Amino acid sequence: MTNVLIIAHAPLASALKAVAQHAYPDCAADVQAMDVPGDANEEQVAETARQLISTRADADTLVLTDVFGATPCRGAALLLGDPRVRVVAGVNVPMLWRTLCYGTKESLDALVARAVAGATQGVMPVTASPPQNQALRPASHDQTGRHDQ
Repeated sequence: MTNVLIIAHAPLASALKAVAQHAYPDCAADVQAMDVPGDANEEQVAETARQLISTRADADTLVLTDVFGATPCRGAALLLGDPRVRVVAGVNVPMLWRTLCYGTKESLDALVARAVAGATQGVMPVTASPPQNQALRPASHDQTGRHDQ
């Protein structure tokens, strides 16, 4: 079993947890959120994260952070001395959903791969659909040839 801990600038972590609960209510118990206030430092982030992780000491932990190099990520990186913790930066909704849709019963390394795949495959440009170039018939001609019914 793997615990998912989202560490992000406030209020993003809580918002992502709410999105997870909306899409995967059965997995919501495996997700924890830690909103990092603007005045926190990396040591404070790491200490609070350790406390959250200790509440589920029997599980591996996949930490998802928002921005590589920012305080939440630097604090999460301080957790990497624990062999049961992995950290992935750049959390987004596709990453979170891909992680949860396969369940948190996979190995920690498999979930890391799924999270990264979800993040990268979930980002794409969206364009307008081209017209289908179908000839439009005037409304007055809709029933032409159907008067014999």
